[in-house]
Amino acid sequence: LKLYLRAHGLAAEFHDYDWRLPVAQLGGALAERLRTAGSRVAIVAHSMGGLVARAALALAGTGNVERLVLLGTPHCGSFAAVQAVRGTYAVVRKVARLADTATAESLAAEVFSSFPSLYDLLPVGAGGGATDLFDERAWPASGPQPRAPLMQAALAARERLAPPDERFISIVGVDQETVTAVTRRNDDFVYTLTRQGDGTVPAASAVLAGVRCAYARVAHSNLTRDPVVAAAVVDMLRRGSTRRLPGEWLSASRACTQVSDRQLRRSHAQKVDWAALTPEERRLFLQNLNEPPHLKLRVPGTARARRRRR
Repeated sequence: LKLYLRAHGLAAEFHDYDWRLPVAQLGGALAERLRTAGSRVAIVAHSMGGLVARAALALAGTGNVERLVLLGTPHCGSFAAVQAVRGTYAVVRKVARLADTATAESLAAEVFSSFPSLYDLLPVGAGGGATDLFDERAWPASGPQPRAPLMQAALAARERLAPPDERFISIVGVDQETVTAVTRRNDDFVYTLTRQGDGTVPAASAVLAGVRCAYARVAHSNLTRDPVVAAAVVDMLRRGSTRRLPGEWLSASRACTQVSDRQLRRSHAQKVDWAALTPEERRLFLQNLNEPPHLKLRVPGTARARRRRR
């Protein structure tokens, strides 16, 4: 995306940050850079980067930002953060395959659950559905647990994000298999997957009330690689709108499925000898690191109807 923006005459620069740190701290660092960036600045932010940008815009001296284009930003969180804390997220499980003795559960409990940013990404409000994921009692008693101080700090930090205004515009990924709800059942989390999101962020979480949206049938990680999305971003930066992507989206799909933490723990369990992999095998392993397991979604009631016809 950066190269595309530069090729179209926009002086795009990266703002690197350590994604493990709190969004509030990262926003402070971005705000400091913005204060010296000149009189006219636009931000294009992907995923958690959108929360970092909102944290920065809440601080003094950032009024030079004229546009904020948000790509798949989880304003109300992502269930990927829940699975990372539980040790069932695909990335955690694949990293554990490379470790000599560590398991995904031990990595989650000892390493991933110590990252403040994961708690900034926990689903909240409408994003969490009926489960209050900032209440420790809502989590299963067995398996890796969240850290209460980090949860409370993240919840307080959300209140300090800049509210949306006319500078904001969003591109929302849709029609991908996405966890859009979680329930606790028999001391286990059970996740519901639908096509109401980009594979990582539910569409309902990527939409901000009052903010103009464009919708793309693109997976979360590809929002910064897709050529149509890139062209739409250029339009938004120059004109504040685009005709390349629809401004409305109504999903006709009722297909869904459910999967539990217990089931997810059966995936990516076999160790990988990194030294024994060929360069191509290593490339594919890293390329697919963020790839979630593919589950077959079904329309409720169709299997029962087929059995009746037989």
